[in-house]
Amino acid sequence: MIELDIVGTAPLPAAEIERLAALAAASAGVADGHLAIEFVGPARIRELNREHRAEDSATDVLSFPIEDEPGPTGRSPDFGGSGPGASPEQGALMLLGDVVICPAVAARNAVEHEVSFEDEVALLVVHGLLHLLGLDHEIEAEAERMEAIEQQLLSRFYRVSHGA
Repeated sequence: MIELDIVGTAPLPAAEIERLAALAAASAGVADGHLAIEFVGPARIRELNREHRAEDSATDVLSFPIEDEPGPTGRSPDFGGSGPGASPEQGALMLLGDVVICPAVAARNAVEHEVSFEDEVALLVVHGLLHLLGLDHEIEAEAERMEAIEQQLLSRFYRVSHGA
């Protein structure tokens, strides 16, 4: 199960965002995880974009993965390990990270992409999640692969429920 924290005013129902994120994560092999999605204005996303990517512009989505560092192993009352080399507890949540979305930029992009605002936000949820899972679009082949996965996930888990 994906635990989801939504911060700010979500342009889609929270249950719909949670369902889309959970199904997309599960299809990538993440059954149990934690994800935060924050909806912010153009000034805040511009600030984050400048601070983390050295880009002085408002963007539609930013992702901030939490590094997957293995927990300690071994016998310890604090960690409950079963001995040297023991694997972390089964059922522990994978901390995926944070996705920050700017609805104002999404609205502009929706017009440009000739899709509904809701469809654009759904795309950004999936896009941000895929970044947290390690996908990127810096080179053309990666961009094509990421876009194909986005479209597949949206077709399976979003468009079906929206009649598109």
